[in-house]
Amino acid sequence: MLTAAEALAAILRTVQPLEPESVALADCHGRVLRQTVVAERDQPPFDRVMMDGIAVEHARLAEGQREFPLQAMQAAGDPALTLEPGKAIEIMTGAALPADADCIVPVERISTTEGIVRIEDGYEAEHRQFIHPRASDHAAGTELLRPGTRIGAAEVAIVASAGLATVEVARRPAIAVISTGNELVQAGAPIEDHQIRSSNGPAVAAMLAGHGYPDVTVAHLPDDEAALEEKIGDLLAANDVLVLSGGVSKGKADYVPAVLGRLGVEVVFHRISQRPGKPMWFGTGPAGQSVYALPGNPVSTLVCCRQYVIPGLRQASGMPAPPPEFAVLGAPVEFAPALTYFLPVRLVSTTAGQVLAMPAPTNTSGDFAGLAGTAGYVELDRDTSAFDAGSAQRLHRW
Repeated sequence: MLTAAEALAAILRTVQPLEPESVALADCHGRVLRQTVVAERDQPPFDRVMMDGIAVEHARLAEGQREFPLQAMQAAGDPALTLEPGKAIEIMTGAALPADADCIVPVERISTTEGIVRIEDGYEAEHRQFIHPRASDHAAGTELLRPGTRIGAAEVAIVASAGLATVEVARRPAIAVISTGNELVQAGAPIEDHQIRSSNGPAVAAMLAGHGYPDVTVAHLPDDEAALEEKIGDLLAANDVLVLSGGVSKGKADYVPAVLGRLGVEVVFHRISQRPGKPMWFGTGPAGQSVYALPGNPVSTLVCCRQYVIPGLRQASGMPAPPPEFAVLGAPVEFAPALTYFLPVRLVSTTAGQVLAMPAPTNTSGDFAGLAGTAGYVELDRDTSAFDAGSAQRLHRW
């Protein structure tokens, strides 16, 4: 049986990269960049004025001149004027610095009467104050974004500033989320005493969408081998990724591994030395599809989705692994079996700047309601049975 670390490594070695595609700037938010973005121009592309006021020669101020005839007004977006000796140009924030000007005096420090600007008594201006120098943020040709970057609002601004109307991103994978089980009933449908609501499919789809993978088809299939083979076969042919929950253990009605084998899905591993989620199965389809068969208990399903499916999708999209995050245990934990323990936690910030992970164990691996309010889970080492309060542990946010 693989360890949790070995299982994740096997997935990351196996998943196939998604091919790139070009999308419009307006559609790139949330996508994964597949090209290098470089600066189109210097930023700022000119000496940029940072305050409303007047542009003057600093040397005139140093010589004691306090009154300046107004030469003109220059707004943001206007071509830069040339300052005449001994005069001032009324200037607006964001405007290009007029030629031969090298000091901005803010509007709050001046008064204007009949075209003459006077600087208030006692005000001392510095050379090149309130001027954002050309290329001081970056020069033309500077690398701004690298492939593998998830494009958020800041990255959209950078792409736009580089003058790119279209951008190359990873294709979004088509994903089918399949729940199996005769006992499952969809929300809103009549339900019998011996049945349970189907929650895994919507929960997994929500987690995938929250991580940037919204193209999800949710299906529910019965515990019938022939029906499973037909429907899973159709979904396998139409999708890049299958995420199944249920039917992967060793019960007589756990048909999923055998069905996947007949469909040409090659097993990479089955079972991981962890709790919850020990029965997890992973394989690859005949066209390179990634197939994740998760245990059916809801806590196990969500933990395995976050621990293995999300990193696999990131790898396929060309994203680097994120840096590990740690939190301090807020209470001691004891755990006897030699298994990696994924323990749900609630996070609390202290005034000392610490992030405390407060253990929030569920009643069972079926107790999905116990996950409410948790931020994720900590990964507790399989070779240790007692974990002290105050010890730093690896944190995985949902």
